[in-house]
Amino acid sequence: MHLPLAGFRVVSAEQYGAGPYGTMHLAQLGAEVIKIEPPRIDGKGGGDTARAVGPHFLSKGESLYFQSFNLNKRSLTLDLRSEEGQQIFRDLAAKSHVVANNMRGDLPEKMGLNYEALKDINPAIICAHLSAYGRDNERAKWPGYDYLMQAEAGYCSLTGEPGGEPQRMGLSMVDFMTGTIFSIGLLATLLDAQRTGKGRDVDTDLLSAAVHQTSYPALWYMNEGDETARTPRSAHPTATPSQMFKASDGWMFVMCQLPKFWDILVDRMGREDLRGDPRFASNADRLAHRGLLTQLLDDEFSKQPMSHWQDLLAGYVPVAPVYELGDALDNPWLETIGMRDSVDHPDRENIQILASPIKLDGKRLPNRAAPLLGADSDAILGDLGYDEAAIAKLRAGGII
Repeated sequence: MHLPLAGFRVVSAEQYGAGPYGTMHLAQLGAEVIKIEPPRIDGKGGGDTARAVGPHFLSKGESLYFQSFNLNKRSLTLDLRSEEGQQIFRDLAAKSHVVANNMRGDLPEKMGLNYEALKDINPAIICAHLSAYGRDNERAKWPGYDYLMQAEAGYCSLTGEPGGEPQRMGLSMVDFMTGTIFSIGLLATLLDAQRTGKGRDVDTDLLSAAVHQTSYPALWYMNEGDETARTPRSAHPTATPSQMFKASDGWMFVMCQLPKFWDILVDRMGREDLRGDPRFASNADRLAHRGLLTQLLDDEFSKQPMSHWQDLLAGYVPVAPVYELGDALDNPWLETIGMRDSVDHPDRENIQILASPIKLDGKRLPNRAAPLLGADSDAILGDLGYDEAAIAKLRAGGII
């Protein structure tokens, strides 16, 4: 498969989730992503902190968590705090298209990862930054994580049943969204640099991305003072019925986002009486009587298992089972569409992974396992002109 980013080199001083998630998309699309990681000291520590995140590990201590964010990358161990490490980094940046990082906001400038520090050796370099709160404000030095952003951006107040305690999402969605936005900004500026020969800095941060994703409820509040609140059964704030319902053997989500779906729903359920009920004549009427409508539909849906309703409604009315995570991942449909893949790793063969959601010419992108710590250091340094003796000296000095 010809991959669209083949030939582009991204050097990324990254760790943990958001930044590595974004650069993994680039690696899967063919970019050479060189992951810079701290070297081990006296044989201990080193590497992206994600390598040590449990509870599940491969045979030599490499975590499955790390595999989630670092497929298709190369690993270079390098002490960026040292003079020798900085020289190697600059040698590498001079032959790269992008320098990326997801460090705390005050660190890229100190570590020489910004455009001002690198433009003299590579005028076309793109310096992409992902931080918690940005690099240009009084929070730049603050550490920050996904869950904090869910709290401050209002997500926790929107999640859960009315009257309950604030709840975060079950997944680190702010990390994933920010990493995706990060890669979009990076690719846009890279495209511009290829046309103009001039690079620049491009920034995003967790809080900005989290706030941006409040989307239409944000505009409702900012313009009309209408503050979206939690709804029963995770219902849509305006469309009805669009929520969870009880089948005889579990929960399902039914979404009548358009008036036609309400008509189709009652037709296929054989409940013409609901169509003719003036309390449910329009979406506004159904919204005003949502509690009663929920009870009536629960009574009907509870007569049959989810499989019955899936067979009856699928392709006619938007409907889905509410799966446990295991059931969601064991869903045969994932095999049908190719969303499950496997890779071989030096510590374990046949690691099950999720495929990229992107297709090229109808095919999923190829994958390989995330690298062992420093697996590519010798090869990368060799490409930069360092011979075996020089590499051995750097390793002995703790630079790599």
